[in-house]
Amino acid sequence: MSAIDNPYYSPEFHGDYELVDIGRLELEEGGVIPACHLAVATFGTLSEARDNAILVTTWYSGTHQIWRDAYIGPGHALDPERYFIVVVDQIGSGLSTSPHNAAGPNAGIAMSAFPHVRIGDDVVAQERLLREHLGIETLELVVGGSMGAQQTYEWMVRFPDRVKRAAPIAGTARNTPHDFLFTRTLVEAITSDPGFAGGEYASNADVVAGLERHARIWGVMGFSTEFWKQEVWRALEFETAEAFLEGFLQPYFTAMDPNDLLCMAWKWQHGDVSRHTGGDLAAALGRVTATTFVMPIDEDMFFPVRDCAAEQQLVPGGELRVVQDVLGHLGLFSVNPEFMPQVDRHLRELLGTKA
Repeated sequence: MSAIDNPYYSPEFHGDYELVDIGRLELEEGGVIPACHLAVATFGTLSEARDNAILVTTWYSGTHQIWRDAYIGPGHALDPERYFIVVVDQIGSGLSTSPHNAAGPNAGIAMSAFPHVRIGDDVVAQERLLREHLGIETLELVVGGSMGAQQTYEWMVRFPDRVKRAAPIAGTARNTPHDFLFTRTLVEAITSDPGFAGGEYASNADVVAGLERHARIWGVMGFSTEFWKQEVWRALEFETAEAFLEGFLQPYFTAMDPNDLLCMAWKWQHGDVSRHTGGDLAAALGRVTATTFVMPIDEDMFFPVRDCAAEQQLVPGGELRVVQDVLGHLGLFSVNPEFMPQVDRHLRELLGTKA
């Protein structure tokens, strides 16, 4: 089947961005994206010396929109009055080249024919974009949350001489067996919907039951046990837990394309920088030269502090900076007013270090 339209993936919902064609992208798993387009949003001005660039990488289901709305701006550590901030939406995000929008030269890989993409493919594509289209060779900071943290680690290991500072937030360098199994459950929630039709549905609306199941599973693991116990959803102006699920999480995910989510899920499952060193994680992280703050969220059930701390100890000179947030992993959406000040404080200190 050919590419399909989904109005959710548009500037109306995500704000302004530019689509940049970086050309043919050979993939680690053997596939090819004939014409890889990356959705890019930039903030601030690149200095004449090109020495004030920050790269932001995106998470599962997220785009540059959440970074623009919550993390970037005057008064934040990611200050466009001082830095040139480049947010690149990952392959499969729905804005960059993705299963649902593969058209023209990419028509042969549309929908279920889309090849497996790795975190490393995203990083290779981002490096090409920065170097060939923006003239950026080195980065003052690479930062991302969740799958964005996976990309941040990939940058640290693959291009150590390009990254001065790094902040992987709520994510790991090597995906854990628990996360692999959890992500498989997310995938099964979508693909078990008869409307999925082997990935050849005519509209995301055909798979609404699967997307709703997928959203409810996120409710179980994306938020912490304390979030539900303390009924934090009341602060978000919902009267019941069920109303929160139906009014917050389900509408968020049912607007999205199932194949795009599956593309990102496979990447998440297979994220592992140790593939560069024959499975030796210590050797891979030993390559890192960036000044690094590893930033887990204390109530995160995907990427608990202990997993992040174990990797931080393998990063030369790496520091552990724990962010406190009862929301857990989905604290990344900066709903809690106490979240962003912590992130800003850590990133501001990191950017203030000599690198």
